[in-house]
Amino acid sequence: MKADYRVLAQTVAALTEGETDVVALMATVTCEVHHADDRFDWTGFYRVTAPELLKIGPYQGGHGCLTIPFGRGVCGAAARSGEVQLVRDVDAFPGHIACATSTRSELVLPVRNRDGDLIAVFDIDSDQPDAFDAEDAKALGDILDQVFGQ
Repeated sequence: MKADYRVLAQTVAALTEGETDVVALMATVTCEVHHADDRFDWTGFYRVTAPELLKIGPYQGGHGCLTIPFGRGVCGAAARSGEVQLVRDVDAFPGHIACATSTRSELVLPVRNRDGDLIAVFDIDSDQPDAFDAEDAKALGDILDQVFGQ
């Protein structure tokens, strides 16, 4: 089942309306997105907790890396560049961090608050190669903007 992003956006909006706690928002977004699509094997946030450092959570799926420096991996690249990382084959990504050996492709989106500050990256891993496309990136980016950029 592929996500119906229109329905997902409406569901997330209804569930997060009026909520201001960032961790509660992240937990809700993670849960809804993770269960919306069979391609999503691991779904979660890596929060900016110190300069140039990401820390895991909230997330759904198996264990993830606890910390990721901005200089490492797909999540680090998204945090460092501020750009969406759409990786069709993680084995071809220089410096990919294999938190789970089952991961074949990955989509990572920067998450910014209302002031435009990077607060996290949203990471989705798939055990399928070439699982994500520009439509996924755009739709998920819109949901993140709706929840965190308000």
